[in-house]
Amino acid sequence: MSSSAPAGSPLPYKLIATDLDGTLLRHDETVSERTRRALAAATAAGAAHIVVTGRAVPWTRHVLDALDYQGLAVCGQGAQVYHAGEQRLLTSVTLDRQLAGLALSKIEAEVGPLFVAASRDGLAGDVLVGPGYRVQEGPLPSVRMKDPAELWAAPLNKLYVQHPTLDDDALALAARQVAGDLIGVTVAGPGIVELLPLGLSKATGLSLAARRLGITAKETLAFGDMPNDISMFAWSAHGVAMANAHDELKAVADEITASNEDDGVAVVLERLYC
Repeated sequence: MSSSAPAGSPLPYKLIATDLDGTLLRHDETVSERTRRALAAATAAGAAHIVVTGRAVPWTRHVLDALDYQGLAVCGQGAQVYHAGEQRLLTSVTLDRQLAGLALSKIEAEVGPLFVAASRDGLAGDVLVGPGYRVQEGPLPSVRMKDPAELWAAPLNKLYVQHPTLDDDALALAARQVAGDLIGVTVAGPGIVELLPLGLSKATGLSLAARRLGITAKETLAFGDMPNDISMFAWSAHGVAMANAHDELKAVADEITASNEDDGVAVVLERLYC
């Protein structure tokens, strides 16, 4: 791979796919000026940028607005392809609530009671939080459930589960072992184990978005930090893990860059496009 893209040469990659949390965003949920400049240089050279995040659209829009982002975004672990400029959903995949309830019962039969939250479908879907579920501090809104029946009252993108003693990796492994034939399971961040529609992944949504842009997997550069980015790396030509990434993602990455706090995305883009 060349260290930069000389004037008039083909683009090193036509599509740049970036995760948000732990990747493009710093801990304060902002994107550094250096990273903004690097993205602007890459897009000025002709590359497209797609945000690919586990967050559903309602938890993503304020970030996109701050970036003046007008293109496609893949949200909800691939469940939603969102057109930011038009503020509309192009695709939306929901979780089968009957299968999800059965999966939840099987997991709890194996590991004991879980703390549960859920992401409702749609542009304004709430995140419902059940008793005991630990919500991370920050600006993302959630609604406390007063009645457990609320969990199943409307279409969902996914469930979030936590265990009082098991860590994220152990809980995800147990969930896959007993319910992996019913739902997908991924670790999306610290304290964030998600139950998804079976077969859904970031690669699913990214491939749909890329097809709309006429760009292939072989032309795609991807950045991420957690196991939910593994499918995106497998689909893309080149996967870059952040220095702060989970060991499972680092193990399959083509390259490891600096952390999200140290402009890791910019480090790579400046080498390739500036």
